[in-house]
Amino acid sequence: MITAIVMVHTAADRIPETAQAIADLDGVAEVYSCAGDVDLVAIVKVREHEQLADVIAGKLSKVQGVIGTDTHIAFRSYSKADTDAAYAIGLD
Repeated sequence: MITAIVMVHTAADRIPETAQAIADLDGVAEVYSCAGDVDLVAIVKVREHEQLADVIAGKLSKVQGVIGTDTHIAFRSYSKADTDAAYAIGLD
């Protein structure tokens, strides 16, 4: 699975509607509204790199209210759940 973190700049008066429209797209796993330099953060998960262009450039960037995007591709995932599971092997 390929994960992309997409920072989304939106029209200020359309944040909720834009967030929901992005969340409804196939390939978008989660959308967060946030404070800071961007208005929304979308987590995109696809099986092939080519699908990133379809989801992000083809759909997400064309949602009404989206002004611009900045996409970051994840190389590896680290989480407490993964770490705890790795160290718990054979402890039962």
